[in-house]
Amino acid sequence: MASDSPEVSFVLPCLDEAETLEPCIRTIQQCITDANLDAEIIVADNGSSDGSREIATRLGARLVEVSDRGYGNALMGGFDAARGRFLIMGDADESYDFAEAFPMIEGLRAGADLVMGSRMQGRIEPGAMPWLHRWLGNPVLSFVGRLLFRTPVSDFHCGLRGLTKKAYRQLGLRTSGMEFASEMVVKAAARGLQIGEVPITLRPDGRSRAPHLQTWRDGWRHLRFMMVLSPRWTLFAPGLVLTALGVAALGALSLGPVVIGSVSFDVHTMVVASLLVIVGYQAVGIGIAARIFAVEEEIGPAAPWMRNLFDIFTLERGIVAGALLTLLGVGLIGTAAAGWADAGFGPLDPRVTLRPVIVGATLAGTGVQTLALSFVYSMLGIRRKR
Repeated sequence: MASDSPEVSFVLPCLDEAETLEPCIRTIQQCITDANLDAEIIVADNGSSDGSREIATRLGARLVEVSDRGYGNALMGGFDAARGRFLIMGDADESYDFAEAFPMIEGLRAGADLVMGSRMQGRIEPGAMPWLHRWLGNPVLSFVGRLLFRTPVSDFHCGLRGLTKKAYRQLGLRTSGMEFASEMVVKAAARGLQIGEVPITLRPDGRSRAPHLQTWRDGWRHLRFMMVLSPRWTLFAPGLVLTALGVAALGALSLGPVVIGSVSFDVHTMVVASLLVIVGYQAVGIGIAARIFAVEEEIGPAAPWMRNLFDIFTLERGIVAGALLTLLGVGLIGTAAAGWADAGFGPLDPRVTLRPVIVGATLAGTGVQTLALSFVYSMLGIRRKR
Protein backbone atom coordinates (compact mmCIF):
# COMPACT_ATOMS: atom_id res chain seq x y z
CA MET A 1 0.00 0.00 0.00
CA ALA A 2 1.37 3.40 -0.97
CA SER A 3 1.26 6.31 1.45
CA ASP A 4 -0.78 9.42 0.78
CA SER A 5 2.39 11.07 -0.59
CA PRO A 6 4.35 8.28 -2.29
CA GLU A 7 7.77 8.86 -3.76
CA VAL A 8 6.93 7.26 -7.13
CA SER A 9 3.83 7.05 -9.30
CA PHE A 10 3.86 4.48 -12.11
CA VAL A 11 1.46 5.66 -14.82
CA LEU A 12 0.16 3.27 -17.49
CA PRO A 13 -1.90 4.66 -20.38
CA CYS A 14 -4.54 2.07 -21.21
CA LEU A 15 -6.98 1.47 -24.05
CA ASP A 16 -8.24 -2.13 -24.23
CA GLU A 17 -5.12 -3.76 -22.78
CA ALA A 18 -6.81 -6.66 -20.97
CA GLU A 19 -4.39 -9.20 -22.48
CA THR A 20 -1.26 -7.59 -21.06
CA LEU A 21 -2.31 -5.21 -18.29
CA GLU A 22 -2.17 -7.74 -15.45
CA PRO A 23 1.41 -8.92 -16.17
CA CYS A 24 2.52 -5.27 -16.37
CA ILE A 25 0.93 -4.38 -13.04
CA ARG A 26 2.38 -7.47 -11.36
CA THR A 27 5.85 -6.65 -12.72
CA ILE A 28 5.58 -3.14 -11.28
CA GLN A 29 4.40 -4.53 -7.94
CA GLN A 30 7.41 -6.84 -7.87
CA CYS A 31 9.69 -3.90 -8.69
CA ILE A 32 8.15 -1.91 -5.85
CA THR A 33 8.70 -4.81 -3.44
CA ASP A 34 12.26 -5.58 -4.55
CA ALA A 35 13.36 -1.93 -4.38
CA ASN A 36 11.32 -1.22 -1.22
CA LEU A 37 9.65 1.74 -2.90
CA ASP A 38 6.88 3.91 -1.54
CA ALA A 39 4.92 3.91 -4.78
CA GLU A 40 1.50 3.80 -6.38
CA ILE A 41 0.31 2.38 -9.70
CA ILE A 42 -2.07 4.44 -11.82
CA VAL A 43 -3.93 3.07 -14.82
CA ALA A 44 -5.05 6.02 -16.95
CA ASP A 45 -7.89 4.44 -18.86
CA ASN A 46 -8.85 6.01 -22.16
CA GLY A 47 -12.23 4.31 -22.63
CA SER A 48 -11.51 0.57 -22.45
CA SER A 49 -14.38 -1.83 -23.02
CA ASP A 50 -12.55 -5.16 -22.69
CA GLY A 51 -12.35 -5.45 -18.90
CA SER A 52 -9.09 -3.53 -18.46
CA ARG A 53 -10.62 -1.26 -15.84
CA GLU A 54 -11.84 -4.21 -13.77
CA ILE A 55 -8.38 -5.79 -13.94
CA ALA A 56 -6.73 -2.60 -12.70
CA THR A 57 -9.16 -2.28 -9.79
CA ARG A 58 -8.86 -5.95 -8.83
CA LEU A 59 -5.07 -5.72 -8.67
CA GLY A 60 -5.13 -2.63 -6.46
CA ALA A 61 -4.07 -0.04 -9.00
CA ARG A 62 -5.65 3.43 -8.97
CA LEU A 63 -7.99 3.77 -11.92
CA VAL A 64 -8.12 7.22 -13.49
CA GLU A 65 -10.69 7.56 -16.26
CA VAL A 66 -9.63 9.96 -19.04
CA SER A 67 -12.48 10.77 -21.40
CA ASP A 68 -10.45 12.66 -24.03
CA ARG A 69 -8.90 10.12 -26.39
CA GLY A 70 -5.22 10.07 -27.23
CA TYR A 71 -1.90 8.85 -25.86
CA GLY A 72 -0.96 12.30 -24.60
CA ASN A 73 -4.35 12.90 -23.01
CA ALA A 74 -4.21 9.59 -21.18
CA LEU A 75 -0.75 10.26 -19.76
CA MET A 76 -1.56 13.84 -18.75
CA GLY A 77 -4.69 12.58 -17.00
CA GLY A 78 -2.59 10.06 -15.08
CA PHE A 79 0.15 12.59 -14.29
CA ASP A 80 -2.37 15.12 -13.00
CA ALA A 81 -3.86 12.53 -10.66
CA ALA A 82 -0.49 11.20 -9.50
CA ARG A 83 0.57 11.90 -5.92
CA GLY A 84 4.19 10.85 -6.31
CA ARG A 85 7.23 13.11 -6.53
CA PHE A 86 8.56 11.04 -9.42
CA LEU A 87 6.49 9.88 -12.41
CA ILE A 88 7.35 6.72 -14.33
CA MET A 89 5.45 6.18 -17.58
CA GLY A 90 5.39 3.02 -19.66
CA ASP A 91 3.16 1.21 -22.13
CA ALA A 92 0.87 -1.53 -20.85
CA ASP A 93 1.70 -4.01 -23.64
CA GLU A 94 4.53 -6.00 -21.96
CA SER A 95 7.12 -4.49 -24.30
CA TYR A 96 8.97 -2.88 -21.37
CA ASP A 97 10.41 -4.48 -18.26
CA PHE A 98 9.37 -2.13 -15.47
CA ALA A 99 12.16 -3.50 -13.29
CA GLU A 100 14.44 -1.39 -15.52
CA ALA A 101 12.67 1.71 -14.22
CA PHE A 102 14.64 1.58 -10.97
CA PRO A 103 17.80 3.15 -12.54
CA MET A 104 15.51 5.94 -13.74
CA ILE A 105 14.28 6.52 -10.20
CA GLU A 106 17.90 6.62 -9.00
CA GLY A 107 18.65 9.21 -11.69
CA LEU A 108 15.73 11.34 -10.55
CA ARG A 109 16.87 11.03 -6.95
CA ALA A 110 20.32 12.23 -8.05
CA GLY A 111 18.85 15.43 -9.49
CA ALA A 112 17.78 14.67 -13.05
CA ASP A 113 14.52 16.23 -14.21
CA LEU A 114 13.85 13.71 -16.98
CA VAL A 115 15.39 10.26 -17.44
CA MET A 116 14.83 8.63 -20.82
CA GLY A 117 15.00 4.95 -21.57
CA SER A 118 17.08 4.16 -24.64
CA ARG A 119 16.31 1.12 -26.71
CA MET A 120 19.11 2.08 -29.08
CA GLN A 121 21.73 1.91 -26.33
CA GLY A 122 20.10 -1.12 -24.72
CA ARG A 123 18.79 -4.28 -26.36
CA ILE A 124 16.00 -4.91 -28.83
CA GLU A 125 14.84 -8.51 -28.77
CA PRO A 126 14.04 -10.27 -32.06
CA GLY A 127 10.58 -9.31 -33.29
CA ALA A 128 10.23 -6.47 -30.79
CA MET A 129 10.51 -3.62 -33.29
CA PRO A 130 9.61 -3.65 -37.00
CA TRP A 131 12.59 -3.29 -39.34
CA LEU A 132 11.29 0.03 -40.67
CA HIS A 133 11.00 1.48 -37.16
CA ARG A 134 14.38 0.20 -35.99
CA TRP A 135 16.56 1.21 -38.92
CA LEU A 136 14.71 4.15 -40.45
CA GLY A 137 11.85 5.71 -38.50
CA ASN A 138 13.23 5.97 -34.99
CA PRO A 139 16.88 6.75 -35.93
CA VAL A 140 15.83 9.43 -38.42
CA LEU A 141 13.29 11.09 -36.12
CA SER A 142 15.73 11.00 -33.19
CA PHE A 143 18.48 12.47 -35.39
CA VAL A 144 16.16 15.28 -36.50
CA GLY A 145 15.26 15.94 -32.87
CA ARG A 146 18.91 16.10 -31.79
CA LEU A 147 19.76 18.37 -34.73
CA LEU A 148 16.89 20.82 -34.27
CA PHE A 149 16.83 20.99 -30.48
CA ARG A 150 20.45 20.32 -29.51
CA THR A 151 19.78 17.50 -27.11
CA PRO A 152 21.86 14.29 -26.82
CA VAL A 153 18.83 11.99 -26.39
CA SER A 154 19.42 8.89 -28.53
CA ASP A 155 15.85 7.55 -28.48
CA PHE A 156 13.26 10.34 -28.71
CA HIS A 157 10.27 8.01 -28.72
CA CYS A 158 11.01 5.44 -26.06
CA GLY A 159 7.81 4.82 -24.10
CA LEU A 160 9.54 4.01 -20.81
CA ARG A 161 10.80 7.17 -19.09
CA GLY A 162 10.66 9.03 -15.80
CA LEU A 163 10.35 12.65 -14.78
CA THR A 164 9.73 14.66 -11.67
CA LYS A 165 6.26 16.00 -10.93
CA LYS A 166 7.84 19.44 -10.71
CA ALA A 167 9.29 19.11 -14.22
CA TYR A 168 5.93 17.94 -15.56
CA ARG A 169 4.28 21.09 -14.21
CA GLN A 170 7.05 23.28 -15.64
CA LEU A 171 6.83 21.78 -19.12
CA GLY A 172 3.18 22.67 -19.70
CA LEU A 173 2.62 19.74 -22.05
CA ARG A 174 -0.27 20.17 -24.47
CA THR A 175 -0.33 17.64 -27.32
CA SER A 176 -2.95 14.91 -27.14
CA GLY A 177 -1.55 12.21 -29.42
CA MET A 178 1.66 10.27 -29.96
CA GLU A 179 3.65 13.48 -30.51
CA PHE A 180 3.38 13.94 -26.73
CA ALA A 181 6.59 11.89 -26.48
CA SER A 182 8.47 14.39 -28.67
CA GLU A 183 6.97 17.43 -26.94
CA MET A 184 8.27 16.29 -23.57
CA VAL A 185 11.87 15.97 -24.79
CA VAL A 186 11.79 19.17 -26.87
CA LYS A 187 10.48 21.32 -24.03
CA ALA A 188 12.82 19.77 -21.48
CA ALA A 189 15.81 20.52 -23.72
CA ALA A 190 14.61 24.06 -24.48
CA ARG A 191 14.15 24.87 -20.79
CA GLY A 192 17.59 23.58 -19.88
CA LEU A 193 16.30 20.77 -17.67
CA GLN A 194 18.72 18.03 -16.71
CA ILE A 195 18.09 15.02 -18.95
CA GLY A 196 19.52 11.57 -18.24
CA GLU A 197 19.37 8.37 -20.24
CA VAL A 198 19.59 4.69 -19.29
CA PRO A 199 19.72 1.64 -21.58
CA ILE A 200 16.66 -0.59 -21.52
CA THR A 201 15.38 -3.74 -23.20
CA LEU A 202 12.52 -3.75 -25.68
CA ARG A 203 10.56 -7.00 -25.81
CA PRO A 204 7.95 -8.19 -28.32
CA ASP A 205 4.47 -6.78 -27.81
CA GLY A 206 2.43 -9.27 -25.79
CA ARG A 207 -0.92 -8.44 -27.42
CA SER A 208 -2.56 -10.53 -30.12
CA ARG A 209 -4.16 -7.49 -31.76
CA ALA A 210 -2.43 -4.81 -33.81
CA PRO A 211 -0.82 -1.96 -31.82
CA HIS A 212 -2.44 1.47 -31.67
CA LEU A 213 0.69 2.96 -33.26
CA GLN A 214 0.40 3.51 -37.01
CA THR A 215 3.81 3.72 -38.69
CA TRP A 216 3.34 6.40 -41.34
CA ARG A 217 0.62 8.45 -39.67
CA ASP A 218 2.29 8.69 -36.26
CA GLY A 219 5.79 9.00 -37.75
CA TRP A 220 4.64 11.97 -39.79
CA ARG A 221 2.93 13.50 -36.76
CA HIS A 222 6.21 13.35 -34.82
CA LEU A 223 8.20 14.84 -37.71
CA ARG A 224 5.60 17.52 -38.41
CA PHE A 225 5.50 18.47 -34.75
CA MET A 226 9.27 18.89 -34.52
CA MET A 227 9.40 20.88 -37.74
CA VAL A 228 6.63 23.21 -36.57
CA LEU A 229 8.42 23.78 -33.27
CA SER A 230 11.67 24.61 -35.06
CA PRO A 231 10.69 27.12 -37.78
CA ARG A 232 14.19 28.59 -37.43
CA TRP A 233 15.55 25.73 -39.55
CA THR A 234 12.48 24.73 -41.54
CA LEU A 235 11.27 28.20 -42.57
CA PHE A 236 13.29 31.13 -41.22
CA ALA A 237 16.83 30.13 -42.26
CA PRO A 238 15.89 28.83 -45.75
CA GLY A 239 13.70 31.89 -46.29
CA LEU A 240 16.52 34.21 -45.26
CA VAL A 241 18.89 32.54 -47.73
CA LEU A 242 16.37 32.81 -50.59
CA THR A 243 15.68 36.46 -49.76
CA ALA A 244 19.38 37.34 -49.64
CA LEU A 245 20.07 35.64 -52.97
CA GLY A 246 17.07 37.34 -54.59
CA VAL A 247 17.97 40.80 -53.29
CA ALA A 248 21.59 40.44 -54.44
CA ALA A 249 20.53 39.37 -57.93
CA LEU A 250 17.88 42.08 -58.21
CA GLY A 251 20.33 44.75 -57.09
CA ALA A 252 22.93 43.71 -59.63
CA LEU A 253 20.53 43.26 -62.55
CA SER A 254 18.51 46.42 -61.93
CA LEU A 255 21.40 48.42 -63.45
CA GLY A 256 21.71 46.26 -66.55
CA PRO A 257 22.69 42.80 -67.78
CA VAL A 258 25.42 40.90 -65.93
CA VAL A 259 27.82 38.82 -68.02
CA ILE A 260 29.94 36.12 -66.43
CA GLY A 261 32.13 34.39 -68.98
CA SER A 262 29.90 33.29 -71.80
CA VAL A 263 26.71 33.45 -69.70
CA SER A 264 24.53 36.56 -69.76
CA PHE A 265 22.01 37.25 -66.98
CA ASP A 266 19.20 39.65 -67.85
CA VAL A 267 15.52 40.37 -67.20
CA HIS A 268 14.54 36.71 -67.20
CA THR A 269 16.91 36.15 -64.27
CA MET A 270 15.39 39.23 -62.61
CA VAL A 271 11.96 37.58 -62.68
CA VAL A 272 13.39 34.52 -60.95
CA ALA A 273 15.22 36.74 -58.43
CA SER A 274 11.94 38.52 -57.68
CA LEU A 275 10.32 35.17 -57.03
CA LEU A 276 13.14 34.26 -54.61
CA VAL A 277 12.64 37.48 -52.67
CA ILE A 278 8.87 37.10 -52.39
CA VAL A 279 8.92 33.40 -51.49
CA GLY A 280 11.85 33.80 -49.10
CA TYR A 281 10.31 36.79 -47.35
CA GLN A 282 7.05 34.90 -46.95
CA ALA A 283 8.88 31.89 -45.46
CA VAL A 284 10.63 34.15 -42.94
CA GLY A 285 7.34 35.82 -42.01
CA ILE A 286 5.46 32.54 -41.62
CA GLY A 287 8.34 31.10 -39.59
CA ILE A 288 8.08 33.94 -37.09
CA ALA A 289 4.28 33.55 -36.96
CA ALA A 290 4.61 29.80 -36.31
CA ARG A 291 7.04 30.47 -33.47
CA ILE A 292 4.73 33.04 -31.91
CA PHE A 293 1.79 30.64 -32.15
CA ALA A 294 3.76 27.79 -30.56
CA VAL A 295 4.81 29.98 -27.63
CA GLU A 296 1.39 31.52 -27.06
CA GLU A 297 -0.33 28.12 -27.16
CA GLU A 298 2.37 26.68 -24.88
CA ILE A 299 3.16 23.82 -27.24
CA GLY A 300 6.65 25.09 -27.92
CA PRO A 301 9.61 26.20 -25.82
CA ALA A 302 9.69 29.77 -24.55
CA ALA A 303 11.38 32.46 -26.65
CA PRO A 304 12.81 35.37 -24.62
CA TRP A 305 13.54 37.30 -27.83
CA MET A 306 9.84 37.47 -28.60
CA ARG A 307 9.15 40.15 -25.99
CA ASN A 308 11.79 42.37 -27.60
CA LEU A 309 10.31 41.63 -31.02
CA PHE A 310 6.88 42.90 -29.97
CA ASP A 311 8.44 45.99 -28.41
CA ILE A 312 10.27 46.89 -31.63
CA PHE A 313 7.99 45.66 -34.38
CA THR A 314 4.60 46.98 -33.36
CA LEU A 315 1.50 46.83 -35.52
CA GLU A 316 1.75 50.56 -36.23
CA ARG A 317 5.37 50.34 -37.35
CA GLY A 318 4.57 47.32 -39.48
CA ILE A 319 1.74 49.22 -41.18
CA VAL A 320 4.04 52.16 -41.90
CA ALA A 321 6.84 49.95 -43.25
CA GLY A 322 4.45 47.90 -45.38
CA ALA A 323 2.76 51.01 -46.75
CA LEU A 324 6.11 52.62 -47.66
CA LEU A 325 7.31 49.50 -49.48
CA THR A 326 4.01 49.20 -51.33
CA LEU A 327 3.97 52.87 -52.33
CA LEU A 328 7.60 52.72 -53.49
CA GLY A 329 6.84 49.67 -55.61
CA VAL A 330 3.69 51.20 -57.08
CA GLY A 331 5.69 54.37 -57.79
CA LEU A 332 8.27 52.47 -59.83
CA ILE A 333 5.54 50.68 -61.75
CA GLY A 334 3.81 54.03 -62.30
CA THR A 335 7.02 55.55 -63.62
CA ALA A 336 7.33 52.72 -66.12
CA ALA A 337 3.69 53.18 -67.13
CA ALA A 338 4.29 56.90 -67.68
CA GLY A 339 7.21 56.08 -69.98
CA TRP A 340 4.97 53.71 -71.90
CA ALA A 341 2.37 56.47 -72.26
CA ASP A 342 5.05 58.83 -73.59
CA ALA A 343 5.85 56.23 -76.22
CA GLY A 344 2.21 56.22 -77.34
CA PHE A 345 1.54 52.84 -75.64
CA GLY A 346 3.51 51.17 -78.40
CA PRO A 347 6.03 48.31 -78.13
CA LEU A 348 8.91 48.77 -75.66
CA ASP A 349 12.31 47.20 -75.21
CA PRO A 350 11.70 44.84 -72.24
CA ARG A 351 15.41 44.66 -71.44
CA VAL A 352 15.21 48.35 -70.52
CA THR A 353 11.66 49.06 -69.42
CA LEU A 354 10.94 45.79 -67.59
CA ARG A 355 13.63 46.30 -64.94
CA PRO A 356 11.81 48.96 -62.85
CA VAL A 357 8.56 47.01 -63.23
CA ILE A 358 10.14 43.86 -61.76
CA VAL A 359 11.73 45.77 -58.89
CA GLY A 360 8.50 47.68 -58.28
CA ALA A 361 6.41 44.50 -58.28
CA THR A 362 8.81 42.90 -55.81
CA LEU A 363 8.66 45.89 -53.46
CA ALA A 364 4.87 46.08 -53.70
CA GLY A 365 4.54 42.35 -53.05
CA THR A 366 6.76 42.42 -49.95
CA GLY A 367 5.00 45.58 -48.79
CA VAL A 368 1.59 43.93 -48.90
CA GLN A 369 3.05 40.87 -47.12
CA THR A 370 4.46 43.17 -44.42
CA LEU A 371 1.03 44.73 -43.89
CA ALA A 372 -0.65 41.32 -43.61
CA LEU A 373 2.02 39.83 -41.35
CA SER A 374 1.88 42.85 -39.03
CA PHE A 375 -1.80 42.18 -38.37
CA VAL A 376 -1.17 38.45 -37.96
CA TYR A 377 1.66 39.02 -35.45
CA SER A 378 -0.47 41.47 -33.52
CA MET A 379 -3.34 38.97 -33.33
CA LEU A 380 -1.05 36.11 -32.26
CA GLY A 381 0.67 38.27 -29.67
CA ILE A 382 -2.46 39.19 -27.77
CA ARG A 383 -2.06 38.05 -24.18
CA ARG A 384 -4.89 35.83 -23.09
CA LYS A 385 -5.87 34.75 -19.62
CA ARG A 386 -5.87 31.00 -19.10
